[in-house]
Amino acid sequence: MITTEALYNIYQQYPSVTTDTRKIGKGDIFFALKGPSFNGNAFAQQALDAGAAYAVVDESAVVTSDRFLLTSDVLTSLQDLARHHRQQFNIPFIAITGSNGKTTTKELVHAVLSTSYKTYTTTGNLNNHIGVPLTILKIKPDAEMAVIEMGANHLREIESYCSYALPTHGIITNCGKAHLEGFGSIEGVKKGKGELYDFLRANNGIAFVCDDFDYFHTMAAGLPEIHWYGTQNGEVTGAVLQTEPFLEVAISKGFEPMHIKTQLVGGYNIYNVLAAAMSGKYFNVPAGKIKDALEAYAPGNSRSQLVEKDGNHIILDAYNANPSSMSAAIDNFAKLHADNKILFLGGMMELGNESIEEHKNLLNLVAKYPWKDVILVGGDFKNIEHGYRYFDNSLQAAEWWTGRQTEGNYLLVKGSRSMTMEKIIG
Repeated sequence: MITTEALYNIYQQYPSVTTDTRKIGKGDIFFALKGPSFNGNAFAQQALDAGAAYAVVDESAVVTSDRFLLTSDVLTSLQDLARHHRQQFNIPFIAITGSNGKTTTKELVHAVLSTSYKTYTTTGNLNNHIGVPLTILKIKPDAEMAVIEMGANHLREIESYCSYALPTHGIITNCGKAHLEGFGSIEGVKKGKGELYDFLRANNGIAFVCDDFDYFHTMAAGLPEIHWYGTQNGEVTGAVLQTEPFLEVAISKGFEPMHIKTQLVGGYNIYNVLAAAMSGKYFNVPAGKIKDALEAYAPGNSRSQLVEKDGNHIILDAYNANPSSMSAAIDNFAKLHADNKILFLGGMMELGNESIEEHKNLLNLVAKYPWKDVILVGGDFKNIEHGYRYFDNSLQAAEWWTGRQTEGNYLLVKGSRSMTMEKIIG
């Protein structure tokens, strides 16, 4: 069995790691992960044939040469290698988690810090037990900062990521009704996300914390160093100036008065902006660079994007959804000064026993506002009585929309990732 130290020596010669045989590059180290419906060991030879330098496997039967590195468990070896690599750096590692907004916050923090430091961050949302170690292993020796996104849907998950990411700083964006199936309750969400604070508390870490959410005052108690931000109190404070078509924020404390014109849709993004501004201030990024970075950032990947297509204005926010983010998006859309507003809402996943009730609550919110049309797609919307249009999947909804599409509408398209709501607009 190969040791972590021996594997790291090889990694230093071949510092490119992959778990996907479809993306093998010459000189990669392939980690043959297993899952419920796949076994990477079966593809290890294929990876080597495609150009990988080595394949890390945990089944001795597939080993046919010294290019196979045998370990007792491939996933554990990947995480141990990431921890060993992380320990070679004496730089800030900023961990970001939360129910909503963590990817946007991660992108904004990265944009701000990158103006002044060589900063590595999570690609896309590679924020799970595989993505976090892969992110760490992509950090090169020239790194001055690292920003690591951590997603979680059950207890002890953030704790495990911290054990090999070893964050020095942390941000929890918020704690909302997300992944209730795994966390059990909103208190479970707070406990799960709070594992980041637990690590920082035990390791003399530093947290950037939003003052607006009362629960953070309890969750953050005992942290050795806290830097607060918010709309009322904190080292950095700011307010929403306007949200149409994009969010504009006035920073009133922490810097000279600053007007930031973002490319983000929705007033709820103010907290993501303030978190990034707070991190920039702490790390001595000049105010002008912070402003420029926040204004230059354009969201992608179906996250709060404003799209104009076929004569319609579309807010595409279809990367993920939970009761908290859905409610915020609907409220924000309702306040938009526009006619002919149409909702396309996909079902919300991983809500467990609360799912039916949370879908009902959402429809109660929808009913408070006037809409040109409301289209519901999949999930537990099918198990609730309502008077709105309903389709089993996004392809059916797309076919309906294509057949009757008109111009001059404003659309909000939002739903859980598995609903693939982006297919509705093509």
